[in-house]
This record gives sequence, C-alpha cells and structure tokens, in this order.
Amino acid sequence: MGMGQRMTGGMGRLRERQRRKSEDRFAERFATQFANQWTQLRADRRHEEQPTIQAGPSNFSRAQVPWAVDLAAAWSWRFLVIVAATYVIGVVLARFSLITVSLVIALLFAALAVPLVDVLQRGGLPRPAASVLTVVSGLLTVGLLLTFVGQQVAQGFSDLSDQVVDGLGEIRAWLREGPLQASDSQIADFIAEAQAAVASSNEQIVSRLTEVGTALTHIFAGFFIVLFATYFFLADGGRIWAWFVRLFPRAARTRTDSSGRAAWFSLTKFVRATVLVALVDAIGIMLVAYVLNVPLVLAIGVLVFISSFIPMVGAVLSGAVAVLVALVAQGPVVALLMLLGVVVVQQVESNVLQPFLMGRFVSIHPLGVLVAIGCGVLLAGITGALIAVPLVAAVNAVAQHLASYGEEPEVAVADPGEPSG
Repeated sequence: MGMGQRMTGGMGRLRERQRRKSEDRFAERFATQFANQWTQLRADRRHEEQPTIQAGPSNFSRAQVPWAVDLAAAWSWRFLVIVAATYVIGVVLARFSLITVSLVIALLFAALAVPLVDVLQRGGLPRPAASVLTVVSGLLTVGLLLTFVGQQVAQGFSDLSDQVVDGLGEIRAWLREGPLQASDSQIADFIAEAQAAVASSNEQIVSRLTEVGTALTHIFAGFFIVLFATYFFLADGGRIWAWFVRLFPRAARTRTDSSGRAAWFSLTKFVRATVLVALVDAIGIMLVAYVLNVPLVLAIGVLVFISSFIPMVGAVLSGAVAVLVALVAQGPVVALLMLLGVVVVQQVESNVLQPFLMGRFVSIHPLGVLVAIGCGVLLAGITGALIAVPLVAAVNAVAQHLASYGEEPEVAVADPGEPSG
C-alpha cells in the first residue's frame, strides 16, 4: 500500500514536470513567433511609409559646343591662370625690387665681362682670381673715366666761369633784341618769378631730404649687391646654374639647361649691342660739340657714354649737360644748335640704330624692341625700360630654341665644377 502510493506520487510529479516543460516550450515558441511577426509587421509598415521612386532613362545630354568655341575657352582659362600667376610673381619681385634689380644689373655686367674672364682662365689664371681681376679692373675703369671727367671740368671751370657773365649778358640781349622783344622790366619780372619759385620750393626740398637719404641708402646697398653678385656670377656661374637646373624634374632638366644657355647667349649679344649703341651715341654728340667749338668735348663724350646705360634719364642728363656747357661757353644760339644736335643724335640712336642693332644681334624685330621698351616704361618706369629688352630677348631665344628642340642635339646639364661661359 505504501509502495503503491509512492509510485503513484512519483509518476504524478513526473507528469507534472513534463507538463510544465511542455508549457514552457510552448510559451517560448509563442514568444518567438510573436516577436518575429511583430518585427515583420514593423518592417512592412516602414516599407509602406517610404516613397516609391520610379527610375527611368536619363534625359541628360552633353551640350554640343562648336569646336572653335571649345578651343577658345580652353585657351582663355589657361591664359587667365598664367596671367594671374605672372601678376603674383611680379608683385613678389616688386616687393623685393632692391634685390631683384641688383641681381639683374649684376647679370648684365656678368654677360659683358664673361669673355674677359674666359680669356684670363684660358691663359692659366684660376677662375676666381680672373673674376676678381675683372671686377676690380671694371671698377677702376669706371673710376678713371669719372676722374677724367672731373679733371676736365675742373680745368675748364676757370675759363667757363669767366664766360658765365658774358653768356648771361648775351642771353639778356637775345631776350631783349631777339624775336621775343622782351623789355628790361619783363626780364626782371621773369627773374623775380624764377627766384620766388626757387624759394618756395625750398620747403619741399627740405621735406624730401628723408626720402633722398633713404634712396641713397638703397643705392649704396644695391651697389654692393651688384658688386658681389657680379663676382659670384663670373666665378661660380656654372655651379649656380647647375643648382638651379636641379630644381626642375629630372625629365625636364636637359631641356631647361639648353634653354637657359640659349637665353644667356642672347643676353650677351644684347649687352654688346648696348655698348655699341652707347659708343655711337657718345661719338655723335662729341662730333656735334667739336663742330660747334664747345669746350670739354672729351668729358662730354665720356659722360654721354656712361649715362647711355641708364634708360631715359641718362640720355636726358647727358644732353642737358652738353647744352648747358654750350650755353655758358658760346651763348644761346650755339646752345640751341647743340640742343638740336643732341636731339637728332638721340632720336637716330633710339629709333634707328638701337632697334636695328637689337634686331640684328638679338633677333628681335625693331618694332618689337620699341614695343618692349614702351611697355617696360609704362609698367615699371626706368627699371622696366632697363629690363624689358633683355627679358624679351631671352624669352624670344628660349621660344625659338624650344620650337626647334627636336632638330638640335641635346645639351647635358653642366657639372657643378664647370665654369660658366
């Protein structure tokens, strides 16, 4: 009896546990199915809420631009980029104009003096020593020329001082008896107005003393920059150029080197043509002064030769000095003839001789020389006139060289130890 009850109770507990397990599995399956159905229902609702986009064939077609317009647009935007880059470079160079102008002047001097350095080097003199000797001899030559002019002026000053009073008297007589028919009162009024103008300008002169001092400081600094830069261009030009060429990609170094050498050759010819023009200008004005019996002929010629290397201002100053000497020594009539002779010589030199020689030596058409000088004057004044023609000559030489690059043998990049030539 007791055993049967225990067996019956055990079976009941076993069935109870099985029932509970079955209910747990059912509840678990129900929860899983409910969760899946709920998730699917939410996904279906989200899908129904999203807008439906109907795709179709594209209606976009590339605009058909005429070939000429497409080509012009491509050239135009590239040209604008080049102009903008050139403008930025010009602004930067203008900001450091003292350095850039000094280096350009030193480069021109080096182009003029490098043949002498090459001759001295072939004679057995080391290139640094030959460069020092060339620079020092150039300074001594310019100093001797200026000393000669000073001595000539000092020697003739006593004679000219005696003629100043007579010259002023002749000017007064010419104003009174000449075509102007000016009275003594009018002459006196003119002299008084001139004196008043000079007196009134004293304040402006005093106010500009600081600017003059700054300009003299810049000239003094530029002189030493030109001096030392000329020496280094002559002594280490090959190394400097090789270093510059190595800044370019390897594939472009050969062409860059050959283009630079073509530009340098054109620059040397430009400097030689400039020296020839200055010599002809000096000889022409000396002949005019000699024919008119103006004193200090040699001094005037040397002054004209040196000042001819200064664009615009040099010709005006040298011509003014020649006319002033003629006025003091020979009177107003000879001074007018001297002025006429100076104008004729300078016009022939600037409009005929210089364009012809530049076109022949530098392979630039005379009209191109005139346009280059005019553009340089408008953009940068005297500095622009100084740089315009050699810059155009170098650019023209590089353009011609690159245009015929495939027809010429390649030029190897200069070794750092190779002397400049």
